[in-house]
This record gives sequence, C-alpha cells and structure tokens, in this order.
Amino acid sequence: EVQLAESGGGLVQAGGSLRLSCAASGIPWDTYAIGWFRQAPGKDREGIVCISISDGSAYYEDSVKGRFTISRDNAKNTVHVYLQMNSLKPEDTAVYYCAAPVGCGGATITTNPAMDYWGKGTLVTVSS
Repeated sequence: EVQLAESGGGLVQAGGSLRLSCAASGIPWDTYAIGWFRQAPGKDREGIVCISISDGSAYYEDSVKGRFTISRDNAKNTVHVYLQMNSLKPEDTAVYYCAAPVGCGGATITTNPAMDYWGKGTLVTVSS
C-alpha cells in the first residue's frame, strides 16, 4: 500500500526557514514524481514544486522559485522528499501536502485523482 507522510511544519517568523519532509513507502512505480502542494485558508489547493524521483529533475512554480528547494533521498524501501523553504512570507501560510504520482514538468504540476496518493498534510504558519 502506498503511503505518504509529511512532517516538519510549524510556526516561523517572516523571513525564516523550515524544512518539510515527505516519506513515501510502498511505491510500486519505477518512474514517477512526487509533488508538494499547499492549501491556504479559503483558497484552492495549488501545486508548488515537484521532483522526478528517478533523475532528480524539478519544477517550481513562480511563487516559490528562488526561495524553496526540493530534493530527494532514494532509500531502498522509503523515499524521502524534502522541501527546504527559505525567506518565508505570511502568504506561504498553508497546509502543505505531498502527493504521488504527479505529472512534473512542462507548465504545471498535474494530478490524477484516479491513481494519486496524498499525505495528511503539515501546517506551516508564517507570522508577520
């Protein structure tokens, strides 16, 4: 069974940093990507960054480009994807989710509700 679990959220002041982690286990695919999404209060969920687990290529939305960095650790049984978030802004406040598999690259990050898996999310709060 595919399972994803996020961790690392918390409260931070504007300008600060946080590192989120997504642990993915039970992955049956050979080639896939994991994405980070976020949902702010009263707003739709948005995809912000994704990474190909096989080759490490990444895609960033403009809203986080230059501030957030995604990386992965291909362990044997559990893949970890990290999101280093620097220069945080109050508008980064949201619940952050990881999901797999996602379409990564091109102009956006895509999901397929028929086959994707999601973690339960971790709350990031950035105070001004």
